[in-house]
Amino acid sequence: MTFYDPAVIPDPKDWLGLDDHDRMRVVRTYHQSARINVRNIKAHSALHTIIENQVATGFGPTKRALLRLQTQGLSRHEAIHAVGSVLATQSRQAMTSASNEENGIVQARINAAIESITAKDWMTPSV
Repeated sequence: MTFYDPAVIPDPKDWLGLDDHDRMRVVRTYHQSARINVRNIKAHSALHTIIENQVATGFGPTKRALLRLQTQGLSRHEAIHAVGSVLATQSRQAMTSASNEENGIVQARINAAIESITAKDWMTPSV
């Protein structure tokens, strides 16, 4: 696999056949070729890679969220950003939390947040 387009679901076998470095490279190359400017291309590529890894491995919450968000009018690329945003926010909260919650509890909260994101949530600017 030498080309990535977030509008198209990568073939899971081809995607998972790459190592994470190469996955991030094809994501970065797509954004650069499309002249999409992002604040931190490394972090942005990592989130795309995580979301695509989850889709390729059949992770239910992410697969359902992408489908739901696209049904609600987002492009697949926008849906990846929406789910990535939830994942980043929830992960940041888990890392900065003073509690010592078990991994299963943290993962359940992340899954619930992914399952509940809507296109309206994503498109409505936060105050």
